[in-house]
Amino acid sequence: MSAPSFSLCVYCGSRPGGSPAFLEAARQVGEWIGRHGGQLVYGGGRNGLMGVVADSTLKAGGRVVGIIPKALVEKEWAHNGCTELHVVDTMHERKRLMAEHAHAFLALPGGIGTFEEFFEVWTWRQLGYHDKPVGLLNVGGYYEGLMAFLRTAVQAQFMNDWQMDLIRVGADIERLLPALIEAAGTAPQPRLDEL
Repeated sequence: MSAPSFSLCVYCGSRPGGSPAFLEAARQVGEWIGRHGGQLVYGGGRNGLMGVVADSTLKAGGRVVGIIPKALVEKEWAHNGCTELHVVDTMHERKRLMAEHAHAFLALPGGIGTFEEFFEVWTWRQLGYHDKPVGLLNVGGYYEGLMAFLRTAVQAQFMNDWQMDLIRVGADIERLLPALIEAAGTAPQPRLDEL
């Protein structure tokens, strides 16, 4: 297999969610990555949206790099079909390796783990630890409430518009993913080793 043309880190739920639209979006994202010769970097799980995006990437001919803590492997949540499966000791190590292996980041619908990973990588960007694009896929309006709250934080002067401009939000996979990958083409070397 030739080297991937890009590497996209995807954060998403380990559950399927309550709408078929969430599963379909995960399938389409994985298919898009594989169809365009890319590599998926994700949390290494086989359940929920995580499993769907990984399976879809593999089926479409893409590479899949899963990074999972040992504690979750022991609970048999690891996706053993990954092109590469890295087993690490801690969640912090997992997130750092995911960030190092990616050219861009995308959050699909998910729960508290997805939120935490999205906010952390966005925080790292605003602090200058990396300059990689960060995207939020707003499937079926899932993130509308979050975006409204973030605008409230700007109005309350705890955040600025420039911080909001560091993320790309969209519902159209065929527009958002190419925009993230194109923006990643000019990203300088990250300073993730300083975290």
